[in-house]
Amino acid sequence: MSKQINKKNIERYSRQIILKNVGPIGQKRILNSKVLIIGLGGLGCPVADHLCRAGVGTIGIVDFDKVSLSNLHRQSFYSHKDIKKFKVDVVKKKINLINPKIKVKKFKKAITENNVSSLIKKFDIIIDGSDNFKTKFLLNKISIKYNKTLIIGAISKFDGHVFSFNFNNRKEPCLKCFYQSEPSDNILNCEREGILGPVAGVIGSLQANEALKRILLTKDYLNKKILILDALKLNFKKVLFNKKRNCICKK
Repeated sequence: MSKQINKKNIERYSRQIILKNVGPIGQKRILNSKVLIIGLGGLGCPVADHLCRAGVGTIGIVDFDKVSLSNLHRQSFYSHKDIKKFKVDVVKKKINLINPKIKVKKFKKAITENNVSSLIKKFDIIIDGSDNFKTKFLLNKISIKYNKTLIIGAISKFDGHVFSFNFNNRKEPCLKCFYQSEPSDNILNCEREGILGPVAGVIGSLQANEALKRILLTKDYLNKKILILDALKLNFKKVLFNKKRNCICKK
């Protein structure tokens, strides 16, 4: 059943409804959207936070991990009291405290070849907050198969990347078009390489922003480009890339 805007919604979301690119119609689109977040770490936490506050009607959360002490410097939904609790349990509770009208579907599991299709089928937008390229490339492949919108984030040290793909549009490239080969997961290993906490917050926030733009049909998307952040030098740049011949996204 389609969700409608009522008086409480108008008060809660008034600061974004007033925006020209949102308005009542845009807010209704947000209320009826379905977004799946893969990974509830440094990227997934700010994504979940921003999307539940914006009013995304259904949020799916996928993670099999428990909160650890080393997570707390960058994973904004967790406190010291949450250590050793499953992340999906903590995040679901926090989302419901922030916005009890949000429908939260939690999946306490790792993404695999066997379950990825069943997980993403019922969602409009897939947001990758994983910490390994194996998962990112798997999500890329299955999102192409089901014509999903996929927003990928990656962070390491002082650097961050954002990709945004709409696989309903077969003119757009995919993740494999950018990478000649699958990069080593050591690049995204925070334990080994390190990560500055605010970098995770910035990239996760940009992913949430890109998701809301897709929901609102603003058309000012990150098409055919990767957004690169160098937080040490405080530089942002966008790099254009095109479809690669014989790629899995080529039809």
